[in-house]
Amino acid sequence: MTRDLVGRTVVVTGGNAGLGYFTAEQLARRGARLVIASRNEAKANLAIGSLLREVENIERPSFVHLDLADLASVARAADELAELPSIDVLVANAGITEGTADSKTVDGFESMFGTNHLGHFALISQVMPALLATAGSRIVHLGSISHRFFALDLDDDGSPERFRSFPSYSRSKLAVMTFAFELDRRLREAGHDTRSIVAHPGFALDELTPARHGVGPSTRPHAVVQALLRTFAQGKDAGAWPIVLAATDGYLRGGEYIGPAGWQQLRGRPRITSAKAWSRDPAVAARLWRLSEDLTGTSLTL
Repeated sequence: MTRDLVGRTVVVTGGNAGLGYFTAEQLARRGARLVIASRNEAKANLAIGSLLREVENIERPSFVHLDLADLASVARAADELAELPSIDVLVANAGITEGTADSKTVDGFESMFGTNHLGHFALISQVMPALLATAGSRIVHLGSISHRFFALDLDDDGSPERFRSFPSYSRSKLAVMTFAFELDRRLREAGHDTRSIVAHPGFALDELTPARHGVGPSTRPHAVVQALLRTFAQGKDAGAWPIVLAATDGYLRGGEYIGPAGWQQLRGRPRITSAKAWSRDPAVAARLWRLSEDLTGTSLTL
């Protein structure tokens, strides 16, 4: 593999496990200087140890404490990241996939919307000057095929009686994607060369993921079970391929949606694919942008 990322700094939120870890590992093989932004320093150190074992001749990745469910933590992390010489790529990967009716962020937001979207919105807003100052920088947002299933309800007040776990997750990822596409449109409009791109991993399972000491699963199912799962799913290592493509491919101009090329986008090599039209609705995007600024107390000015 070519080391075409030598000298480039890549920040991976949630780079201590799962898709984030394998994204970091694949970027490290290409020579990237890595920053692992995570809420758990012990797990981040295990991931850094794994990266140093798995990838030869890399600079030791650094760690920044980031809890996306706490806007004060986001602000502190943004201040620390702003001290980097440059940010070539920000991979906004971290997030949660499950919640309960009464689970909230530190600031009182419904946990999945607050973590997956608002936390990253606040982080991106605050590190945007550093991104704009780096020629050809990119922001890669983690989307999901689940964005197809439920429209974005910005009037939902997050009350327990309205909470449903999968719809709430799906809408949080739709919010991520709607913001990402609108961000790229506004970046182009303002004449910047920073690109905003969405990637999704398909159906990526721990059961099909290579073992990494202290990071990945230590056991895997029987070979027959694995073979069955591989007909419609893939490991987190393969799920990272679209993210890495979005972070590095020179032909991408911004605003693309990258995912697996296989059946129903569940598995396979990455390609540019199509997102559901409502993720690019400019009226919804404008309203989401204003709401996100109000809720996070940040201003994203381009």
